[in-house]
Amino acid sequence: MSTLKVEGADVNAQDRVYGNALQTASLGGHDQVVQMLLDKGADVNAQGGEEGNALQAASATGHDQVVRMLLDKGADVNAQGGICC
Repeated sequence: MSTLKVEGADVNAQDRVYGNALQTASLGGHDQVVQMLLDKGADVNAQGGEEGNALQAASATGHDQVVRMLLDKGADVNAQGGICC
């Protein structure tokens, strides 16, 4: 995987539909991207967009590896929100 380096980029920037990059990567099961975002300080419990949060997005689409990664980083299993899937 090549690394995209953008100085000053906000890893927690939100979009109204897709939430943030971590939520979108989790929804797609992109474990390497998820790990990179977590390493860069992405908020594992950020809420927003249709996905609700990253854990909900990964769970709803059956990405067990990503679910484990998020739980290891402290994802809140009781968080609510989102309309995904």
